[in-house]
Amino acid sequence: MAWDKEGVVIIPQMMNGLRALAPNMVGLRKKFYKISCPAAEDIVRNVTWRRAATSLNLPAKLLRTHFHGCFVRGCDASVLVNSTANNTAEKDAIPNLSLEGFDVIDEIKTQLENTCPGKVSCADILALSARDSVAFQVLRAVQKPRVVGRRDGIVSEALEAFTDIPSPFFNFWTPLQSFKSKGLSVHDLVVLSGGHTIGAGHCNLVSNRLYNFTGKGDQDPSLNPTYVAFLKNKCKILNEATTTVEIDPGSSQNFDTAYFATKQRKGLFQSDAALLTNRTPNKIVGELLNSNVFFREFAQPMKRMGAIGVLPGTSGEIRKKCSVINS
Repeated sequence: MAWDKEGVVIIPQMMNGLRALAPNMVGLRKKFYKISCPAAEDIVRNVTWRRAATSLNLPAKLLRTHFHGCFVRGCDASVLVNSTANNTAEKDAIPNLSLEGFDVIDEIKTQLENTCPGKVSCADILALSARDSVAFQVLRAVQKPRVVGRRDGIVSEALEAFTDIPSPFFNFWTPLQSFKSKGLSVHDLVVLSGGHTIGAGHCNLVSNRLYNFTGKGDQDPSLNPTYVAFLKNKCKILNEATTTVEIDPGSSQNFDTAYFATKQRKGLFQSDAALLTNRTPNKIVGELLNSNVFFREFAQPMKRMGAIGVLPGTSGEIRKKCSVINS
């Protein structure tokens, strides 16, 4: 996954993988809110489904925000915190400026605070709403209980987003090291890159490959010439930040294997194209061309990603407002 707009729509085979399970299950369990806030998951689902009914892109927005949040300080909702006069928070770091879905999280939090104040974490709200938005779009069915019990972080710093979120400008090995530092594998990286099968990227994240790849006014020689012409028609100047381009041309609204099928010199981001420059990821890409394999395999990396850095016990806090640290 990269810094620009993208998301994932998950088909039924993948739904159980979106429960964001922690590897050691510390502090997380099903029905965590059974006593303290029994209506918690219903409230999250109801608000999310109502909003998803009028926004087909909501799953992409929430899943991307969940990803960016988990890669910085773990899944502690630090990405939801607003900046203050004394601190620039993650949300305002360049990699996160195009994140969306905060209004949905805030609406859910408001309803939960009215029902059971101080009980449900923003980290759980983000994880649950991401999954529920997908469930609405794909299944329109209530899912099995998820493991919850995450707590909210009390630190949010923009600088950490620059260092921890994989960049679309990197080659294969740099994001791999980032993934490994979070306990994820090369297989996880390749499979989760399949999330680019839906969504779009801003031109400023690809224009250097079209107009100034080595700083000499040239283009990336690894790009398919026909694809270059298509991209130049969309992104007409260097560093133009408002126009968007489909990450998966011709299939940007469908979660399928087309992303991997079109990687032959047609990766929008440099990090996408790099999947084919090494034997190991290239072999995995070949396996993922089978849709049944891809749908099955996508679930497990989603579990592991959702488990990154979950705060145990009484660490952190339960924020009263997701955009503001309590103290």
